[in-house]
Amino acid sequence: MVKVNVLNLSGATVKEISLESEVFGIVPNRQVLFDAVVQQRNSARQGTHDTKNRREVAGGGRKPWKQKGTGRARQGSIRSPQWRGGGIVFGPTPRSYGGKLNKKVRNLALRSALSTKVIDSSLMVVENLTLSLPKTKEFLTVLDNLKLENKTLFVVSGHEEIDNAFLALRNIPNVMLLSVEGLNVYDILNADTLVFTEVAALEAGAYFNKKEVEVVA
Repeated sequence: MVKVNVLNLSGATVKEISLESEVFGIVPNRQVLFDAVVQQRNSARQGTHDTKNRREVAGGGRKPWKQKGTGRARQGSIRSPQWRGGGIVFGPTPRSYGGKLNKKVRNLALRSALSTKVIDSSLMVVENLTLSLPKTKEFLTVLDNLKLENKTLFVVSGHEEIDNAFLALRNIPNVMLLSVEGLNVYDILNADTLVFTEVAALEAGAYFNKKEVEVVA
């Protein structure tokens, strides 16, 4: 089990909890992390780029000049690729960049990302994110108490009442909030600090602790 201190919103340590070592204490698999980030970023691409080839460009129905006798190179159409305004050769066309990760590989990548944060001492657990008012100023005080200055990802349970916290943090740059079910490898690694609520940390341990075959790097 991985021992982690639990802080209150004032920044004081109130207790210590044990997290699942199969989720927060494994040796990170770097290749799986790389594959997961590449797949996620590729899937986010729209793939709507498009260029017109020779068949799609308008015009060019006749030869620009006769085949012989002009002293110039023979040309069949002003829409050939070598002409200004002509078709594009091998240009991009609409396509999907989405890939697929096996379920077990995706789970291993998430556990590797969480374990990386523990190894780097970039994981924090707080009692809760209960605010009395949905005020940005109040949440800024929380960030100051917890000494959080860079990119921060807060993770909560779907069963927690965090409406005030969500409304308070949404205007703060470099601060993001996700549920346990919405956790993904890119957002975990992109954050400088990962902050779980106590309920969410225990829920993540149970949610991602699935018995499976480890992928060898």
